[in-house]
Amino acid sequence: MKKIGTSIISGLVGGIVGAAAARNMFNKKAVQESQYAQKHLAIMQVMNQWIIDKQNGKELKDFFLANGYKEVAIYGMSYLGERMADELNDSDVTVKYGVDRNADNIYAPFEVLKPNDILPDVDAIIVTAFFFFDEIERELEDKVDCPIISIEDVVYGI
Repeated sequence: MKKIGTSIISGLVGGIVGAAAARNMFNKKAVQESQYAQKHLAIMQVMNQWIIDKQNGKELKDFFLANGYKEVAIYGMSYLGERMADELNDSDVTVKYGVDRNADNIYAPFEVLKPNDILPDVDAIIVTAFFFFDEIERELEDKVDCPIISIEDVVYGI
């Protein structure tokens, strides 16, 4: 009888521990999915403002030229970085290079470096991965001697 009671208690404890672990895993997944959704909503809002600016005859180059930035680097070569590079192509603003943690797997019409590489001098680095701007700024501020600007500041500052 003692063995049966011990087995039942062990089974109950195991079930409770398993349920708690499953709940924790579900909560972590829910938090990750919420952060992912927030990030993509923020990207959509910036892109929406960018389109509004274009419809009103404003261009990104206007921000850069008004601030004396003729050579820039783009940090984050995903959607926003690609679109920014396209928009600045054939303008008075030159994209000297890109920066991305996944640089080895990115094709661009300019060199793409990793954040820990030596970054050549530019007038400004534009961070398109703005959801992580504070972290990226801390990572770069001791490596470069130029302004590090969020694409939000560019798009909303034209």
